[in-house]
Amino acid sequence: MTLSAILCPLDFSSASVPVVAYAAALAAATGAELRLVHVLEPQPVLAQPDASPELNIPGQLAAHQATAERAGARVKTVILEGDAAVEIVAEARRHPADLIVIGAHGQTGLTRFLMGNTAEVVVRTAPCATLLVKAGPADEYRQSA
Repeated sequence: MTLSAILCPLDFSSASVPVVAYAAALAAATGAELRLVHVLEPQPVLAQPDASPELNIPGQLAAHQATAERAGARVKTVILEGDAAVEIVAEARRHPADLIVIGAHGQTGLTRFLMGNTAEVVVRTAPCATLLVKAGPADEYRQSA
């Protein structure tokens, strides 16, 4: 299997660091382009507008991009809006991806039922292979790429 395009969705949780590490290592080893993607999902209107400060999404993407580039990957970034799972799969079709590297938060039971599981939907509906990276300290992972 040759890789020319790797899609890596990020939610900026603690799982994002090892996900980017894996995706960057694979992209650098294969010469594939790495697309880092963040999806802005619709949020309910809060009663107190100052309760949640705006995240610096472009800045966070740029930081992950710099990390991946230091690992030797060619990187592009994109910010999308909509349902995360739907947009990730659509992006993999728009810019044909050979692989999606996505983080798994390990949600089970009621949390998974109530909140859904983006990674699960992506794995089931993606037009390409997927690699699920479990959350945890980066030093617990063995890089094989």
